[in-house]
Amino acid sequence: MDITTMRIFATLASMACFVGIWVWAYMGRNQARFEEAAQLPFQQE
Repeated sequence: MDITTMRIFATLASMACFVGIWVWAYMGRNQARFEEAAQLPFQQE
Protein backbone atom coordinates (compact mmCIF):
# COMPACT_ATOMS: atom_id res chain seq x y z
CA MET A 1 0.00 0.00 0.00
CA ASP A 2 1.54 3.27 -1.04
CA ILE A 3 1.13 6.72 0.49
CA THR A 4 -1.45 7.82 -2.09
CA THR A 5 -3.77 4.95 -1.18
CA MET A 6 -3.40 5.76 2.50
CA ARG A 7 -4.27 9.40 1.81
CA ILE A 8 -7.37 8.33 -0.12
CA PHE A 9 -8.51 6.16 2.80
CA ALA A 10 -7.84 8.97 5.29
CA THR A 11 -9.82 11.42 3.16
CA LEU A 12 -12.76 9.03 2.82
CA ALA A 13 -12.74 8.26 6.55
CA SER A 14 -12.69 11.97 7.38
CA MET A 15 -15.55 12.64 4.99
CA ALA A 16 -17.57 9.76 6.47
CA CYS A 17 -17.03 11.16 9.99
CA PHE A 18 -18.07 14.63 8.86
CA VAL A 19 -21.24 13.36 7.19
CA GLY A 20 -22.04 11.18 10.22
CA ILE A 21 -21.74 14.11 12.61
CA TRP A 22 -23.77 16.31 10.28
CA VAL A 23 -26.59 13.73 10.07
CA TRP A 24 -26.54 13.22 13.85
CA ALA A 25 -26.77 16.97 14.47
CA TYR A 26 -29.77 17.43 12.19
CA MET A 27 -31.79 14.41 13.34
CA GLY A 28 -35.19 15.34 14.72
CA ARG A 29 -34.80 13.48 17.99
CA ASN A 30 -31.85 15.68 19.00
CA GLN A 31 -33.64 18.96 18.32
CA ALA A 32 -35.10 19.45 21.80
CA ARG A 33 -31.77 18.82 23.50
CA PHE A 34 -29.94 21.24 21.20
CA GLU A 35 -32.59 23.93 21.65
CA GLU A 36 -32.27 23.59 25.41
CA ALA A 37 -28.49 23.85 25.20
CA ALA A 38 -28.77 26.91 22.98
CA GLN A 39 -30.80 28.71 25.65
CA LEU A 40 -28.35 28.06 28.51
CA PRO A 41 -26.40 31.33 28.11
CA PHE A 42 -29.62 33.33 28.37
CA GLN A 43 -30.97 31.74 31.53
CA GLN A 44 -30.66 33.83 34.69
CA GLU A 45 -29.73 32.24 37.94
